[in-house]
Amino acid sequence: MGVKLPGILPVKTISWEELKGKKIGIDFSNCAYQFLSSIRQRDGTPLMDSKGRVTSHLSGLFYRSSNLIQKGLKLCYIFDGKPPSLKIVTQEEREHRKRIAETRLEKAREEEDIEAMGKYSKQTTRMSKEIVKESKELLKAMGIPIIQSPSESDAQGSFMVENGDLDYFASSDQDCLLHNCPRLIPNLTLSQTRKVGGSYVYIQPQIIELEDVLNHLGIDRDRLIVMGILTGTDYNPKGIPGIGPKKALNLVKQFKKFDTLFKNVEADFNWKKIYAIFKSMPVMKEYQLKWDNVNESKIRKLLIKEHEFGEERVEKVLEKLKKKDKKKEQKGLGDFIK
Repeated sequence: MGVKLPGILPVKTISWEELKGKKIGIDFSNCAYQFLSSIRQRDGTPLMDSKGRVTSHLSGLFYRSSNLIQKGLKLCYIFDGKPPSLKIVTQEEREHRKRIAETRLEKAREEEDIEAMGKYSKQTTRMSKEIVKESKELLKAMGIPIIQSPSESDAQGSFMVENGDLDYFASSDQDCLLHNCPRLIPNLTLSQTRKVGGSYVYIQPQIIELEDVLNHLGIDRDRLIVMGILTGTDYNPKGIPGIGPKKALNLVKQFKKFDTLFKNVEADFNWKKIYAIFKSMPVMKEYQLKWDNVNESKIRKLLIKEHEFGEERVEKVLEKLKKKDKKKEQKGLGDFIK
């Protein structure tokens, strides 16, 4: 999904303490797909309630977001709007791959191949309107602001960081850099532990800063956009066959004019239209970022009553969030008294 420029981008590892008090926008679709794909049983079956309704996204959002809030982060989730028309082809291709995965999943079930079932079930993940609706409901009840972007959340989040309203944007997609995002966190919503050699390793957050990227590569943002187009974006997923990040970097340095470059590589797509998307994607410029207190009754109703989440575990998280709200109120009162 999206632009991938592995191996050539400078990445910094930072501590959670450095993110304390920072306002961080999160690409909702990006993290929701992570939760829907990873929070599953061994045979690939997602978490569901007794009515067969998927709850993996709610579990991921509630527990992971709560964990990040406990670390002192101020979260904001950004939702996708209408995608550019060029993305429709990509979406159709993804849907085709999901249907193929569904056929293979059915065969794996017939053969009782647990490993294959786990593999193919993840490839059938879809984002329904109900999943988006319930996610918004949960986040609002948690006091977390949500932003509905007119188009791609990558562009909206990047604009908000560039505008100084957010400190970072969190997404595993590197498209944000092409949208001029100053500071990107690629691993914020992933699991904070990883199994290495039989033992679990604690994963620290990482950041990618656009200024560091451009200085390290010795190019400007326009050339970074062209590198993305050469290697593949959501609007031309295959890019140019045979061109990886390093070759793309050499090409944007070799050719001063992009027209000449794309003629030289014999591109079979309209690169100018893709370039224009990254330069001028619509964003909402009038928005409100307000962090509210937790609405415990709404969370209980949605998670415990509606979707049968374990009451004890939910209550433990709510108690921690409530303490966080009290500290926030006490700090605000202290600031007022001063």
